[in-house]
Amino acid sequence: MKGRISVLALAALLLSGCGQSTTDPGAGPVTIDYWMWDTNQQPQYQACADAFTKANPDYKVKITQYGWSDYWSTLTAAFVSGTAPDVFTSHLSNYPQFAAQGQLLPIDDLVARDKIDLSLYQDGLADLWVAKDGKRYGLPKDFDTVALIYNKQKLKEAGIDPKELDDLRWNPQDGGTYEKLIARLTVDENGKRGDEPGFDKKHVATYGLGLNSSGSGSGQTEWSMYAMSNGWAYGDRNPWPTTLNYADPRFKETIKWFTSLIDKGYMPSMSIVTSGVAQMDAYGAGKYAMVTEGSWNTKAYWALKGVESGLAPTPVGPTGKRASLFNGLADNISATTDNPDAAWAWMKFLASPACQTDIVADHGVIFPAIKQATVRAEKAFAKQGIDVKPFTMHVEQGTTHLALIADRWADVSAVMTETMDAIFSFKAPVDSLDQANEKVNALLG
Repeated sequence: MKGRISVLALAALLLSGCGQSTTDPGAGPVTIDYWMWDTNQQPQYQACADAFTKANPDYKVKITQYGWSDYWSTLTAAFVSGTAPDVFTSHLSNYPQFAAQGQLLPIDDLVARDKIDLSLYQDGLADLWVAKDGKRYGLPKDFDTVALIYNKQKLKEAGIDPKELDDLRWNPQDGGTYEKLIARLTVDENGKRGDEPGFDKKHVATYGLGLNSSGSGSGQTEWSMYAMSNGWAYGDRNPWPTTLNYADPRFKETIKWFTSLIDKGYMPSMSIVTSGVAQMDAYGAGKYAMVTEGSWNTKAYWALKGVESGLAPTPVGPTGKRASLFNGLADNISATTDNPDAAWAWMKFLASPACQTDIVADHGVIFPAIKQATVRAEKAFAKQGIDVKPFTMHVEQGTTHLALIADRWADVSAVMTETMDAIFSFKAPVDSLDQANEKVNALLG
């Protein structure tokens, strides 16, 4: 990207539909700069890029991949310097701020002009990419849910039939059959299990349940499935809540129970979690018998050496239902792209059956957003020996809950990260959520 042009000028160019480009036609194909963060998904999108270029010889796609920890800071810096990519993979937590700052190109007129059928996508996903200003900024590319991943050998050693995991229940009083399972899978350095007399919670060799972080204000793979199956919701509405519910008694009792697993020695402490060893690596080393994980990481877990894994659904909660956060990614176009017609063509292809159904689904890495591609993706996973029903059952049974989209999410997240870290470290009581809730609601106000 070499220069900045106005959003109005961009819109005029896009709506002309004449295929113009700011690049000299004699200079060869237009290069579309595309950024993403997941190295596991890069091969499938490179395959889409190759198919796109074959169908559109005037365009080619340059894919740049950054790690998640660097992606957003690098992208923000690129917006400031005027070097942002033409198109980039975006996240529900981040795009509202970019849209509010005028850094994204609205695509409403383009969707209407090209008659994009939004009913192709899993219910609710397309609506998530309409910002508070009422404009659309993305088309769904995938969806994800959460399930249990377990070490088959650890279950065998504990005398547990994997089928038992299909009917787990939890409650905030004693944890139900779910906590009993976690306790049984926990083993101290002397070989005593968490449900046996003499268990030493200060010297644990294998934790029954792993932990990725305190979850900040989202808890996607940490605690959201428990809180939501306890009848809790992030706010008074979603997206764009006017108040958030972190002080709700149902949320507080959920977090109190969940952190009690740390105190009992069934789940690692925050000092272990923040030691620099990732949850996946600890699981691969046999330190965790089970983890709660997002569907996007499934293939990576199955690639771990020396571990045979299985999948199980999240437990049924006090509401009588399971729960999973329902998240989905899309691509955004930078408002300062020099090649808006090319950027739209690439975004549209990424959201089409030609990419999602014919290519992405067959790679068996993620679940494409297009409904008809789900079964195809399930078959691709099955060929790898992975039964992904514990993920897709949430969509089939209607037990999904939309990821939170809120104003000033970065500020809300900062408050909640500090608060949740303190609670999970036992440096603050669960009731500190009352004060945190006042702070985040003041931000929204």
